[in-house]
Amino acid sequence: MFEPAPTGSGAAPESLAGVKDLFDRAGAGKLRLANRIVMAPMTRSRAGADGTATAAMARYYAQRAGNGLIVAESTHVCAGGQSAIGMPGLHTAEQARSWRRVTDAVHDAGGRIVVQLMHAGRVSHPDLLGGPTVAPSAVAPGAKTFTGNGFVDCPTPAALDPAGIAAVVADFAAAAARAMEAGFDGVEVHAGNGYLINQFLDPKANRRTDSYGGSVENRIRFAIRTTDEVATAIGPERTGVRISPWGSSFGIEPADDAEVYTALVDALPGALAYLHVREVADRDFTWALRRRWRGPLILNPHPDGLDGGTVTAERAREVLREDLADLVSFGELALANPDLPARIRAGGPYNEPDRATFYAGGEPGFTDYPTLTEES
Repeated sequence: MFEPAPTGSGAAPESLAGVKDLFDRAGAGKLRLANRIVMAPMTRSRAGADGTATAAMARYYAQRAGNGLIVAESTHVCAGGQSAIGMPGLHTAEQARSWRRVTDAVHDAGGRIVVQLMHAGRVSHPDLLGGPTVAPSAVAPGAKTFTGNGFVDCPTPAALDPAGIAAVVADFAAAAARAMEAGFDGVEVHAGNGYLINQFLDPKANRRTDSYGGSVENRIRFAIRTTDEVATAIGPERTGVRISPWGSSFGIEPADDAEVYTALVDALPGALAYLHVREVADRDFTWALRRRWRGPLILNPHPDGLDGGTVTAERAREVLREDLADLVSFGELALANPDLPARIRAGGPYNEPDRATFYAGGEPGFTDYPTLTEES
């Protein structure tokens, strides 16, 4: 079981003391960051039909280069790993070349950017893939995804065999190498939000009886193997991992997450750039992970104890003041405010996110949010 949170004061473990302010410089592996503000990965569905990054995506990310770190949106590592239309990939040379204009634009603006690598697993549809979806086990997610034929139910997937598992692991490592060729400062392995790695961790989605299923040790094996191969390909100091304990995205049904995620964190390779935690509701468990993880921790904190909502600057400062994390990631606030650090310094005001445009395509609601300077 996990260790309980500190009582009363919210005091941090002594060895982790010293985090003070959102605008302190920070380090995460090889990354040297101008501040502790992180733009969280957010699917925007603006990639080309062939999974290439577009000129609009370069503008979008460059506008947000003032954040200490940008984690670019979920990017599939193979053609069979795409989750929905408009999502970018990193499994072809053309895709890697297209991302170069994004990374160049961010670097020219003084920013740092990593890319989140993912495989959808069962959260997809043959309309997108031209073939069956795959997963740890043949268990439908009870979720929908968006294809060229509209919003459709995700079907029952085919269970990956050992050769299929090895192929997906190799796809992650190859995509990480392409990310380096494309100019990214690192990669984030997506082990949360209901996608393939998360499916292996979850006992309801993973009903295997081989070395990848059953016990906690077996269910974390795919996540560890994938992270190991990515870290070997590009260096652990350029590799991060994102997790979402107690999350229920896309049909995940948390059961023994306390045991699963403490075991996972303990088993992750040493010297990783960071661990990125999407906090759903359990602050005690976040403290437990903070105590166990000795590297840099990025927290996407829950607002007011609830799953969802917008992380505020006040909430982020509280997290750093308590030394619960080293950096704080913002989702919708970073999406709607390209100059988020400047607005935080000024105490606002903040643009309101236009949720109707989140996945609508085109530049409205993507590159047209004004900065404070443009407003004045």
